[in-house]
Amino acid sequence: MGRGRQKAKHTKVARELKYFSPDTNYNALERELTHPSGAPVDPKLEEDLEKWPEFNKPAADRTDEYGADDEYEDYEPGQPKTA
Repeated sequence: MGRGRQKAKHTKVARELKYFSPDTNYNALERELTHPSGAPVDPKLEEDLEKWPEFNKPAADRTDEYGADDEYEDYEPGQPKTA
């Protein structure tokens, strides 16, 4: 008992959040998301990239260590694996 008032409040808040559209400051968002060239770099990241140089390459340049003969290449869920 008493759930009706609580549900009505939640519905009201949800509706306000759904239709509320604040003014977006796109310039501030761009500044926040871009990485300035002179910004300090995380020393732990630099250490990790030195330790594992293969992760320092762009994703397009990385090669698949298993090659084209991947045994699960043609696998479809629900189908038995054929040898």
